[in-house]
Amino acid sequence: MTGRPSTMRKLNTMRAIMAGVGVLALCSTLAVAQDAPKSLLPPGFDDPAPTPAPAAGPAPRPSAAPAPNASSAPSAPGTTSVPVVQPLPSAPAATVRAPELPAGLPSLRELESLDPDELDELLGLKPKFDIPPAARRSLDRVGFLAGAEGGLPAQSLANQPGSIVRAALVGTREPLVSRWGHILLRRALASRLAAPAGMRPVEFAALRAGLLNRIGEHGAARSLVQEVDTSNWNKGLTNVALDAYIGTADVVGACPAVRLQGGERKDPEWTMLQAICDAYAGQGVRANSNLNRALSRQIAPDIDVLLAQRYAGAAGRGRRAVNLEWDRVEGMTPWRFALASAVGAEIPEKLLVNAGPYYERVSATAPMLALPQRAGGAGRAAGEGILSSAAMVDLYSQIYSAEGIEGPEAVTASLLREAYVGDGPLARMTAIRSVWGDGAGVDYAKMVLTAYAAARMPASDEFEADAPKLIASMLTAGLDRNAMRWAPVVAEGSEGWALLALAQPTGANPVSSGAVDDFIDDDASSQQRKSRFLVAGLAGLGRLEQGVAADLSSQLSVNLNRQTKWSRLIDQAAAVENQPLVAYLAAVGMQGNGWDKMTARHLYHIVSALNRVGLSAEARMIAAEAVARG
Repeated sequence: MTGRPSTMRKLNTMRAIMAGVGVLALCSTLAVAQDAPKSLLPPGFDDPAPTPAPAAGPAPRPSAAPAPNASSAPSAPGTTSVPVVQPLPSAPAATVRAPELPAGLPSLRELESLDPDELDELLGLKPKFDIPPAARRSLDRVGFLAGAEGGLPAQSLANQPGSIVRAALVGTREPLVSRWGHILLRRALASRLAAPAGMRPVEFAALRAGLLNRIGEHGAARSLVQEVDTSNWNKGLTNVALDAYIGTADVVGACPAVRLQGGERKDPEWTMLQAICDAYAGQGVRANSNLNRALSRQIAPDIDVLLAQRYAGAAGRGRRAVNLEWDRVEGMTPWRFALASAVGAEIPEKLLVNAGPYYERVSATAPMLALPQRAGGAGRAAGEGILSSAAMVDLYSQIYSAEGIEGPEAVTASLLREAYVGDGPLARMTAIRSVWGDGAGVDYAKMVLTAYAAARMPASDEFEADAPKLIASMLTAGLDRNAMRWAPVVAEGSEGWALLALAQPTGANPVSSGAVDDFIDDDASSQQRKSRFLVAGLAGLGRLEQGVAADLSSQLSVNLNRQTKWSRLIDQAAAVENQPLVAYLAAVGMQGNGWDKMTARHLYHIVSALNRVGLSAEARMIAAEAVARG
C-alpha cells in the first residue's frame, strides 16, 4: 500500500467486509443446526430415548406384526416395544474458510489515526441533513424580508442576466459614502428574491451575505444565511456565514454547519470551531483534548487557542481556569475580538486604538459590551446607516439611566435628554447645539442622534440660523414632512432651501434658476461640491427644466450626460423598472470613504434611476444628504 486510500474506497471496503462477515455468520449457524437439531416439544412429549444395546449377545429378533385391534390390547408380559426411527440424510461437513480481505483495507494503525469525523465518513455514518424532510425549505426565493415587510419584488431578478448581478455584488467592495444608500442596499440584499437567470440560489445568497459583511451588516448577513438549510451550503456560503457569525460574536451559531460538514476544511480556525462545537454538544473531554493538541502543535497563535479554550470551557461543568496573556499579542483579529467579547475578556486598549473601522462597527451592535464601548463605535455605525436614529436614542438612554458611567458619553446622554424635555424651545435648541459641538464641521452621526429632537423644535425665525442643520438632522431619519414646516422660514437660495427643494415629497413646480444661482454664489464648499450635488440632484429628480439644467451644469463644469458602461447599465435597469438591480448598481457608484469620492455625474444617474423605478423617497434622501455632507 503506497498511501492512504481515498474516502470512497475505504467506505466501499468496509461495506464489503461487513457483508462478508454477515454471510459467514449465517453459514456457521446453519451448520450447527444440522449437527444437533433441538426439539421444540416440551419435556415429556418428545420421543423416548432409545434403549442402550447390550454389551454382548445376539441382537433381539423383531416381534410379529400385531393382530387387528391389537392397539387396544395390553402388551404381553415380558415384551418391550421398539420405536422405528427414520435416519436423517447425512449432510456434508461445513467448511469454514477465513475471508480474504480486499486490497486497500486500512491498517489498524491507520484506523487508530483517523479522527471521529473521518471514521464516521469511512463507515458511512456521517449525517447529510440536520433538518427533517418536512421542515426543509425551498430555494426558489431566499431572503428574510418579504414583500409585505418592505422587501423588493420577489421575481425582479428572475429573468435578468446572472453575470450582471454577480458583477454588481462582487464589484461593491467597501462601505458606501451615503447613509441612505446603505439603508437602501441593505433592504435590497435582505429581500426575499428569486435567483437571477443562470445563477444558483445558494451562490446568490452567498454573494449577498458577503456584501452585507463588507458593509458592516453582520447581523443581516447571519439572518440571510439562516434562510438556507445547512445541508445546502456550499463552500462559498459557509465562508461568508462564518464571517457573519464571528462578526456578531455568535460562535456557537456556526456549529450546525461545522458539525455537518466535518472535515471539509483543515485551517486552524475551523479546527478550533470543531472543538468548540464538540464542547457545546456535550463532548467536553474530546474538545479539551483537541484544543490541548492544537495548543501544543501551535496551529495558531496562543491567544487564539486560549480564547477558544475559555469559550469551550463555558459549556462544561468543570470550568478550568484559562489565563489570557495579551503582552505578546501584536494586533487584533475578528476571531480574537469575537471570542474575547463573548467570554467577557478585557482587551487591552492599545490593541483597539488603531484597530480599524471594522471593530467600531461590530462594537456598536454587540450587546455584551459595555455601553461606553458601544457608544464609541456607534458614531461610525450611525453615520454609515448601520444604526438608525431610534437605535442611537435607545443607546444613549441606557447610558443616561446606568449608574457609574462618566465621560463624554454620559455628558452627551444628559444633553440629549435636555434636547427633548428642556424648559422651552431655547433651552432645547441650546442642548442640541451642544450635542452637535462647537466645531465648524458637524459630526453627521450627531445629527442622526438629534433627528427626533430637531423635529420637536418649532419652525421659528428665532432659529433661522440653525435651520439648515435642523433640516439635515431631521432628514437623517426620513422626517421630510417635519422638515417641510421650515419652508416659510428659510430664505430662497440658502442651504436650508436647497435641502427642502430636494427632500419635498412632491415637486410639481420646477425650481427657478435664480434661486440655484443664489445658492451657487454663496457656496463656500470645496470645488463648489454642494452646488454640483444640488444641480445633479434636482436634474435627477426632474425638478429642473432641461435647458436650465444644461446651463447650470456648464456653469459648474459638470457633464451630466457623459455615458460610461456603468451609467448605461443603471439606465437600462431603470428602463425596465427593476428595483433590486438599480439598487445594486447604485451601490457600485456610491462606494468610498467620503463624499469627496462622489461625482455629480454619478449622483445624477443614481437619483434619476431610483426615481424612475419608484424608489423616489430614497432618491430624495440621497440627494439631500449629498448637499448636507458635500
